[in-house]
Amino acid sequence: MPALMPDVVAAAVFAAGTQPTLRGEVVTLRPWSTADAPAVHAAYRDPDIQRWHVRSAVSEDEAAGLIERWCAGWSSGRDPQWAVTVGDVVAGRIGLRHMSPPAGLSEVAYWTVPRWRGRGVTPGALAVLTRWAFGAGFHRLEVSHSVRNLPSCRAATKAGFAPESVKRSAGLHSDGWHDVHVHVRIRGS
Repeated sequence: MPALMPDVVAAAVFAAGTQPTLRGEVVTLRPWSTADAPAVHAAYRDPDIQRWHVRSAVSEDEAAGLIERWCAGWSSGRDPQWAVTVGDVVAGRIGLRHMSPPAGLSEVAYWTVPRWRGRGVTPGALAVLTRWAFGAGFHRLEVSHSVRNLPSCRAATKAGFAPESVKRSAGLHSDGWHDVHVHVRIRGS
């Protein structure tokens, strides 16, 4: 059955080229490399990243496997991820997830390593990725986090993501179900 509306984000955005490196004032977002495995392994040993992302990487080999999946996300058009760097140092991760390019919708997920928290890295990365995503045609971006994750809330707000709603008991963490706060940016607003 033919669609009555064209895709909001063309499939060619992901299929036609290599993942771009995106530059901001504070951070650079670049494609991941397997050479980043030690940094990813260290990040997933951080208690806060484990708590809010419900994930660990028990070895550098496991971290390298995760990086391979992140890299494949670009060419498949499914959940592309970027390394957030300051200079040549990996300061965090940011990516799109639960994407629907035909509808122009995506969620943004991120983490920042302890050394770089509170220094504008996460809001800066959100701003850079948002600029690229809107330029690529996305219409709506969301950030979702546990209502108990106050640093994530502050980062989203600083990057211009307006609080929109609370989804009750929508996130399962190691200590049980959490309400989830949703922040939104709409292209052009």
